[in-house]
Amino acid sequence: MFVTTKEMLLAAQAGNYAVAAFNAENMEMTVAVLAAAQELQAPVILQATPLMMRFASAALYVAMARAAMENVTVPVALHLDHGDSYQMAVRSMRAGYTSLMLDGSRLPYEENIVLTRRVVELAAPCGIPVEAELGAVGGTEDGLSHAKDTGTDPDQAADFLARTGADFLAVGIGTAHGVYRAQPKLDLKRLEAIRARTDAPLVLHGASGLSKDDLRACVARGICKINFATELRLAYSGGIKALLAERPQTFDPKELGRAAMARVREAAAESISYCGCAGKA
Repeated sequence: MFVTTKEMLLAAQAGNYAVAAFNAENMEMTVAVLAAAQELQAPVILQATPLMMRFASAALYVAMARAAMENVTVPVALHLDHGDSYQMAVRSMRAGYTSLMLDGSRLPYEENIVLTRRVVELAAPCGIPVEAELGAVGGTEDGLSHAKDTGTDPDQAADFLARTGADFLAVGIGTAHGVYRAQPKLDLKRLEAIRARTDAPLVLHGASGLSKDDLRACVARGICKINFATELRLAYSGGIKALLAERPQTFDPKELGRAAMARVREAAAESISYCGCAGKA
């Protein structure tokens, strides 16, 4: 069943766990993620980025998710990840997304506040929650790039939430998008300070490649939603590569898809377990 992220993340905050959010980029990824969530009885968030929606329409991703939900009973939210404009937020709402992120972290502080507040005012009457970002997560993924991580200022975070009305806050604490070239150094003290000054559920981007202990340390300090993208891509492509290495003559897309789905389902199940949301549906 489709729900909003608000009820999911408030429950996660109360229960001291996080909900796993996955960038599901095609049918195989969508089906595999939902199968893992159903098996583990976990709430789950399916995400799409602006670049994904330039590859295929928001309406197509929504329709695909609805069709894949036929035998799924766990709560599922559809979330716009890293929405880059007011217009993108409007298109996503019209297509049927139940949750939005407005990423104004590249803007000057006051401009980020103005744009985020505008999207909150658009979405709130429809009961759609808004995630915002303050500070920046480094790295590059899906066309999203920051040269370096900029840590979220704890005092600024409290002011930002008060002035925008955003429901959740994505924070910069040393993670990065994409594949890590070195072990990241998480600023857990910064995360503790943000948590001490704010009440909103906090979101961690750039989690692919973090250890189980890192993820659980973040959850213990207030992270209620954790985004995963790169590891699903690696699992998907890894499944296809393994099949072709064993049977290079394979050309049937269905066989390639099954191999990819098996790897994605395994990766999604592992992430769900690390977040602590298994059995929380």
